[in-house]
Amino acid sequence: MVIRFLFLFVLIPGFSFSQQMIFPEKENWNKVKEGQTLSFQVKVNDPAVPRFSIEGINGFGIQFDTLGNFSWKPAFDLADRLEKQKEISLIFQAEWKDGRKVRTTANFVVLHQNRPPEVDELPAFYVKQATLNQYQISSDYVRDSDGDPLVFKISPSQMPEGMNLSSSGLLTWTPSRNQFNSLKHNPITIEFTAQDQPEKAEATGKIKVAQTQLDLPPELLLVPGDTSFTIKENERINFKIYISDPNGDDDVLNAGFLCSDERVPKTCLKENTNVQYEFTWSPGYQFSDDTEKLRTAEIIFFAVDKSNNRVQRKVKVNVTDTENLEEKDKLLYQKYSATLSQAKTLLEQLRVKHKQLEKDYKNAKKGKKNRSIFGASIGAGSAVSSAVVTSPESLKTVTVIGGSTTATLGTLEAAEVIGKSKNDIMDLIKSETEIRNQLQLEGDIFARKYALKSSRRSMEFDNDRDKFLPILNHQKLALLELDASKPLNARYDASEMKKTFADFSEE
Repeated sequence: MVIRFLFLFVLIPGFSFSQQMIFPEKENWNKVKEGQTLSFQVKVNDPAVPRFSIEGINGFGIQFDTLGNFSWKPAFDLADRLEKQKEISLIFQAEWKDGRKVRTTANFVVLHQNRPPEVDELPAFYVKQATLNQYQISSDYVRDSDGDPLVFKISPSQMPEGMNLSSSGLLTWTPSRNQFNSLKHNPITIEFTAQDQPEKAEATGKIKVAQTQLDLPPELLLVPGDTSFTIKENERINFKIYISDPNGDDDVLNAGFLCSDERVPKTCLKENTNVQYEFTWSPGYQFSDDTEKLRTAEIIFFAVDKSNNRVQRKVKVNVTDTENLEEKDKLLYQKYSATLSQAKTLLEQLRVKHKQLEKDYKNAKKGKKNRSIFGASIGAGSAVSSAVVTSPESLKTVTVIGGSTTATLGTLEAAEVIGKSKNDIMDLIKSETEIRNQLQLEGDIFARKYALKSSRRSMEFDNDRDKFLPILNHQKLALLELDASKPLNARYDASEMKKTFADFSEE
């Protein structure tokens, strides 16, 4: 048996097997900016009303009802300044009661919408006097919802002298004493601008600047700022001390120092002003001794304000045992001066002796002319014999010298007979002149070479002095028979010494 089915299609007016969804016809209907609302109604070319639905919304916040009403306000985090737009695909579906369905894909473009920065009320900027105060504008109070970089600006006319605002929002200021005092009754408010990049949208904010409300201790600055020093006993250590109080310099009560060694006098600290002091100290050669090569003194500088808040800085000074140059220089100068004084005394005695010798020499030369004596000598006798002499009265016998004799008459200088000869005097003059010239030459060299303290500290000083002393004790001085009643250690002042040794030093 064959069963036949007859299908009857009834054509309903307006029905079409190629149903399509109808979207808005205006241009760029599918483009929307962040934060703006896009709304429209999807339709179909069928008199029967289908049930609409959508796929792919994925939490974008899209609202779409069964009647085809579409509404969407894209969030501001879909695109950013780097990715200017974002494309989203959605699938729209229309379904009729008779089971027919139509699906259409639509692409939407979300455009980035820049938002200006947001500025909340900022906390006050409390400043301290004479201190570098810093205030960073925090992102907790100034922010950009898009995550754009911010640049901070401020009009120079709004800022007090010395205040600066960096582009990153760091406000710095070191108020002077007058500026700080004026804030006590007249706090200032500065207005700044926060600008995002690269869109350059702006927002303004305000910062109140006032004196600190805390009772803070003073601040103490030492110059130099090291905490440990090593000096010699004859050296000097010096500190400049600057005190400031965050609550105003008028709040500083006093300042001073304490030292572990009581030999550091309080007079070392000199007050220039209420907030400026100077400490100067030289230990002296008696501070340490040979058994203690190094001694340490700890000095604590402090400042106290009227509320008894205290600040202090500790400095350690190591003092090394040092040779007493002052005493050494005095001793060396005594050697220097005494040596040249002896040389000067000897030179004067030699000059006196020289004049005496010249006088003796002249007298010796005059002796041949004025002081001569007669001298005779018998020459040769040839024979001796007897002879008889007769006379009328008597007959006598006498001895007669026969032959020939000679007599020599001459003169001798008195000096050759009495005292020294002129040749001996001349030898003494030569010796005196030699000693005197050598003594003058070596004395001039010695006085000039060791005129400075520093030169006398060298090892050569004692060596050259040892070479100079033998001249003062020359072996030929005994022959000159100088006046022993005049000592060689006579004292002369500087002007007298310079007459003999022009380069003699007074120190």
